[in-house]
Amino acid sequence: MYIVNHSRRTEAALLFFLVFLIFSLSRLFYIQFFRSHHLAEIAKKQHNLFIELEPRRGTIYDTNLKPQAVNLACDSVYGSPNEIPEKDKEVIIKQLQLLLNLDYGFLKGRLSRNKSFIWLARKISPEQSEAIKKLNLKGIGFVKESKRSYPNGYLASQAIGFAGLDNTGLEGLELYYDNYLKGEAGWAMILRDARSKTLDIYEKMILARDGYDLVLTIDEVIQYIAERELDKAFKTYRAKGASIIVIDPNTGEILALANRPTLDLNQHSNATKEQIRNRSICDLFEPGSIFKIVTASAALEEKRVNEEDRFFCENGTYRVANHILHDHRPHGWLTFRDVIEQSSNIGTCKVAQILGPEIISRYIKLFGFGTKSGVDLPGEIAGMTKDARFWSKTSISAIPMGQEVGVTALQLVNAISVIANGGNLIKPYIVKEIRDKQGQTIEAFSPAVVRRVLSPESVARVKKILIGVIENGTGKLARNLNLTAAGKTGTAQKLEPNGTYSHNKFIASFIGFAPAEEPVIAVVVTVDEPRGSYFGGVVSAPVFKNIANDVIKYLKTKQSTNEAVVLNEVKKVN
Repeated sequence: MYIVNHSRRTEAALLFFLVFLIFSLSRLFYIQFFRSHHLAEIAKKQHNLFIELEPRRGTIYDTNLKPQAVNLACDSVYGSPNEIPEKDKEVIIKQLQLLLNLDYGFLKGRLSRNKSFIWLARKISPEQSEAIKKLNLKGIGFVKESKRSYPNGYLASQAIGFAGLDNTGLEGLELYYDNYLKGEAGWAMILRDARSKTLDIYEKMILARDGYDLVLTIDEVIQYIAERELDKAFKTYRAKGASIIVIDPNTGEILALANRPTLDLNQHSNATKEQIRNRSICDLFEPGSIFKIVTASAALEEKRVNEEDRFFCENGTYRVANHILHDHRPHGWLTFRDVIEQSSNIGTCKVAQILGPEIISRYIKLFGFGTKSGVDLPGEIAGMTKDARFWSKTSISAIPMGQEVGVTALQLVNAISVIANGGNLIKPYIVKEIRDKQGQTIEAFSPAVVRRVLSPESVARVKKILIGVIENGTGKLARNLNLTAAGKTGTAQKLEPNGTYSHNKFIASFIGFAPAEEPVIAVVVTVDEPRGSYFGGVVSAPVFKNIANDVIKYLKTKQSTNEAVVLNEVKKVN
């Protein structure tokens, strides 16, 4: 009996082990053939970390290849909540809270998620990075990224614009050329050891393609001169705003562009809309007497008037329909030349009455007013003009002297460039070249003539009159003993909300070019709501004079230096 029972127990044990063996083999077979891929993926996630490789954003250079926007290497902190023991999370959160200056609730929320990768802080300072690395926190790692930096801070800030935290352009050239500057992201699978510590080993990788570089037409030195002089006027006259553009009238290259108020691009998150806005291309205003260059050019081109024709300026008061037109000071008889030099509204109106609305309207369009210039900057507006068929009975006394039209500063400098370059409207541009990181040109931009506006003969006659504006007329404060210049002043009343013209809010402006004989720069200066004095000839003309003097000196020195370099190279070759 004992033997029988013992035999049965032995058989039962063997049967149990046999069933267990069959179950284990079946389970192993199932895992190997049906669950292996899934489990391998889990193991892979534990030992591998998928990250995006950020491309290096392109550098923005001035025309002399001095960097205006660059990327600096920095660390970004990420967390792997799944790998941090629950008992350690509270300590880690408090440590990171102090070092990263982040909210406790934000960090707790991030590290409570069921994820293997989550950003905690992007693009931190080197000091913060070093401090966190010393703590050697489990589940906390770093990814190398880059941070946008602007070496000159305030210089050309509205033109250059800025990029956001993810290196995407948000304003200015950073936005307009974002597709070129940004590049293409790559990715990598980083290996980690059994303790989830990141190893400098990549299982798989697709390298990021870095962004292309921009070479601007802007010259850092000319930009500094323009900003310095504009800032003086802005502060002296406690103005609401101000703009300046310096352009090469022969090519359309923008050499400097500045606005006030302005911003430090490295602190752009704290900037207001007023500081960010590029007033030069997106602010609409009535130009005032500057606009008389259109009427003067049309009169000479159409051969309706010559320089010595005389006009009676009614001693300062002239009725047109139901409107009384005034001059800023009374005039009797003036020649056409004097009408422009002394900026007589009444004399200009009488010239306009000879021409008629259709001719004046046609020349307004020829000079580029009422349409976008096509400059490679975001936010440009077309301005506002009225077709001749919509002119009222009093428009003939308003439009020819810069009322009932809306323009931008860029349109004004384009218009004076027509006189400076011999009669052509040139398309302005601010980027000269797009390059890759090896310095190879991807795309180059060159001057483009939009259309011929005036004949060379008419240009020469208008130029002489505009020289007279500075020598004898309202622009005397723009006169420079070292060089000749041509220009026109403007003082425009601003509109009140009720549609009437203000008696205490003005825009003081000046457009001009130098040297008068062979112009190399054209300049527009506008000062919005200056206090104390408000005449363009007082507020803006001296700004032009100082800029023209210093810029032309600089350009001569630069040319001499370049010629010396070329001569030295020739000598070495020989």
